[in-house]
Amino acid sequence: MTLPVLSLEHAALSLDGNAGRVDILHDITLSVAQNETLGLVGPSGSGKSSLLMLMGGLERATSGKINALGQDLGRMDEDALARFRRNTMGVVFQNFHLIPTMTALENVATPLELAGQKDAFSRAQAELDAVGLSHRHEHYPAQLSGGEQQRVALARAAAPRPKILLADEPTGNLDETNGAAIVDLLFDLRDRHGATLVLVTHSHSLARKCDRVIRLRDGRITEDTRQEAAE
Repeated sequence: MTLPVLSLEHAALSLDGNAGRVDILHDITLSVAQNETLGLVGPSGSGKSSLLMLMGGLERATSGKINALGQDLGRMDEDALARFRRNTMGVVFQNFHLIPTMTALENVATPLELAGQKDAFSRAQAELDAVGLSHRHEHYPAQLSGGEQQRVALARAAAPRPKILLADEPTGNLDETNGAAIVDLLFDLRDRHGATLVLVTHSHSLARKCDRVIRLRDGRITEDTRQEAAE
């Protein structure tokens, strides 16, 4: 029996805010298989992004257990979590999170350099070329359009050849044309690297492309649907 790439058992998340303790996620139990594409959907404030952050070890569960690639994320300290993400995960955010003082090439190469990859810049060049930015290697984020910045972010996430790709509203800040192009690139990256893809989206068309869709409301899973023929 193949172990799931991601599994959560009775995971919960509570955060301290100005108004006191806020319960974000309640009793989340689910598993994600190797090479599966999972869409997380639901209204704003339902806990989609928080669930993605738990899966990536970017938030720590208040209770329950989270395993990624057989590793218990709850047992890792912050340094170990950072190394684990660097070596096994690619994360794409809605707001790109590029370093403004670095070129596109440097933004993609930096995580590879930190991981000790000797071919960091050649791999970064190859990933930028793969997302259609061969002419933008030396441009800074401020010189790039929103769609181009998201392409750089995709290249950066894919360059380490991660086993898990996590994407939080990857088309949320883009127009329809750029959004569609980013979706195609994201699924191409999944296929090229054989990665398991988990994404948060409000887009019905993007959700329909997923093998499986989890719907959340008020921090709870209300629906878990496997789609017979993802587009």
